[in-house]
Order: sequence, then structure tokens, then C-alpha cells
Amino acid sequence: MRSMWSLRPALLAFSLSLLAGQADACTRVVYLGANDDVITARSMDWKEDVATNLWVFPRGMQRDGQAGRNSIEWTAKYGSVIASGYDISTTDGLNEKGLSANVLWLVESEYPQRGNGKPGLAISLWAQYVLDNFATVDEAVKALEREPYTLVTDKLPGTERTATLHLSMSDASGDSAIVEYIGGKQVIHHGRQYQVMTNSPKFDHQLALNTYWQQIGGTVMLPGTNRASDRFARAKFYINAIPKAEDPVEALASVFSVIRNVSVPFGITTPEEPNISSTRWRTVADHKRKLYFFESALTPNTFWVDLNKVDFNQETGKVLKLDLGKDQRNVFAGNALDQFTPSQPFAFLGTDD
Repeated sequence: MRSMWSLRPALLAFSLSLLAGQADACTRVVYLGANDDVITARSMDWKEDVATNLWVFPRGMQRDGQAGRNSIEWTAKYGSVIASGYDISTTDGLNEKGLSANVLWLVESEYPQRGNGKPGLAISLWAQYVLDNFATVDEAVKALEREPYTLVTDKLPGTERTATLHLSMSDASGDSAIVEYIGGKQVIHHGRQYQVMTNSPKFDHQLALNTYWQQIGGTVMLPGTNRASDRFARAKFYINAIPKAEDPVEALASVFSVIRNVSVPFGITTPEEPNISSTRWRTVADHKRKLYFFESALTPNTFWVDLNKVDFNQETGKVLKLDLGKDQRNVFAGNALDQFTPSQPFAFLGTDD
């Protein structure tokens, strides 16, 4: 029998996670398969329609950090396909080099104070900054470690709630990184082993909790609630338990099954956990084949964008939008690239000085 003393650190971490509370739920997971296949999946869980649309952004776009007078500025080196939030932010995306970026809720986030002389970057652009500027996770981590900006957050539109997010990155090599701001300090976890990210508690506590479940073993028992720590344990077990299929179609099917397994059923309410929300949509990024899949909870099919066929050229490429409709109910099939239409880029949500 396993000693209770051997489980005390994990049980303590579990207690801390309950005290921390739960935030709006999302899950991100990375599959490392046969033939160097790398696939990243994420779910978007939110209390209401997040008004998501898909966008194509070509190279060469001029960006401003939208953080007032002293904002970081850059020109996009790489084109990307992204999923927006309310058409004021980038929540998720894949760039032409196979780098994926995802932002998820983390209520424990505390960002640095302005006034250090560094230019500001509004949190609405955080994922887009990564997709625009970097080809690999390692390249991004080395740049972010130098802290070229001060990340600035603000209240969500129409609410008194401040956006508190953490960032995950993955690339075609299978490398991963998780970036958080804890106590006003940037914390980066970098390595292929960081395949899973959910929400509260902060990432090092999630790792401690997962150690407990690994001791039990996923074939014996896995936690089944919709809490972030339980979804983390299930995602970590299943993404490594599914077969390393030689057929990329089978690999995609397995990854879709994992992200669906950790999704929150649509319409469910949990009175004692008011911040846990239904899964609104899921994305799956096939890094090797450069395919970006989208699946709404309210439509019966999955479609994708083939980045190999997108014109990301600075001179000839256009900003394109795929209108997904209210609650992402518009139905598409296959490679939906020809359903995108030229559009003015949306304005990222800015912050005051």
C-alpha cells in the first residue's frame, strides 16, 4: 500500500489548487507522434459566445503594441492563420513556419507595473506578437527571456473583469514552452515535456498535481471532473497513451478524441464552480503538414485551412476573414480557404497609458 506520507506533497498541492479557485476553462495539449508528427490541440471554454472568426494575416503587416504612447512596434516576419476573440484579440493560431501560439485563462496572473522604460504590449496582441516574429519555440523563448516589452492587461469589454492569461507555444520539432506572469515576474517552462496546459493553479502546481496521478496510473483511475487540474491529468495521460500512428489521418483522429475528452459539455452548469464554462470550439494544428483545423461545438462537422495554399506574400497576400457566425454556427467543409473573403484587419483591444 502506498504510504500517505509519500502522497503528502501532491495532496498539499491539490488543496492549494482548490483554494486558488477555478477560471474559465480551456485546455491545450501537444501530441508527439511517429515520423516526427507534431499536433497541437486546444479547446476554448467560455461562458458566452466569444464571437470568434478565423483570419489570414500576411507577412509585412505593421503592428503597434496598443499600450499607449510607449508601445512596442514591429513588422510581421511571418504570415499566420488565427482564431480571434471578439475580433479584438488573437486567442490561438499557427504561422507559416509551423509555430503555434495559444492563450488560456490563468486567474493567478500578475503582470509587471509600467514605468520600467520598456515599451508596452497589450495582452490582446501577446499571441500575435509570437506568431509574427518567431519560427520556433526556442527562438521565441530566447527573445522573451530578454523581456523586450512590458505586458499590459485591461478589463474585458463590457465587464469589470481584468484579462489574466498565460501563453503556450509549440512548433514543428515538438518543442513547447509555457509563459506565465506570477507575482509580476515572467516565468517560462521550456521543453518537449510540457505538452499540456490548462488553467488554475499556476503551472508548477499543475505539475505537482499531475505527479500524484502518474503515481496512481491512468489505467487504474483518472479524475473525471471539469476542473482544470482534472482535465490536465486526463490530457497528459491520454495524449501519451494514444497510438503513435503511422497514418497522419489516424493520428489526427486520436488527437481530436483527446481534446474532446477534456472538453466541458455544452450547456453544463456547475453552481459551486461558477467560472467553469462550456467548450465553445476546438482547434487542432498539424505542424508537419501545416493544417489548421476548426471545430465548433454547435456544428456537426470539422473543417480546416491548408497553410501551404495561403498567399502570405507581403506584396500579393491579403488580409482574409472567415465569418463563423454567431456561436460559430456557420457550416464549412474540407479546406475552407476559398470561403475566406478580403477584409480590413480588426483593431486589437488597446490599453491606456
